[in-house]
Amino acid sequence: MEQTKQLPSNFEELLESHEKPILVDFWAEWCPPCKMLNPIITQIAKDWKERVTVIKINIDEKNEIASRYGISSIPTLILFKNGKEVKRSLGAMSLVSLKNTYEHYL
Repeated sequence: MEQTKQLPSNFEELLESHEKPILVDFWAEWCPPCKMLNPIITQIAKDWKERVTVIKINIDEKNEIASRYGISSIPTLILFKNGKEVKRSLGAMSLVSLKNTYEHYL
């Protein structure tokens, strides 16, 4: 799973050039629901490794990206395909819920 320190300087370029859909987890270290979601995101990255790339963006370290995408509540998950946002969800959820929410878009 990619972390924020590995993000290119142009996040939009990554979104547009990446061959697989990208699921972005906007989170922060101080956020209890984000910590609850972390093992679920890790499991998604393993289960769907052939279908989606998972990237975690710490909003405290990359606040310009969070601001650009209107992140006002965390955790926020956004699925991008071909550079475009196709699905967004707010808050922690179970593995089953997350799969049910996003699988249709992959």
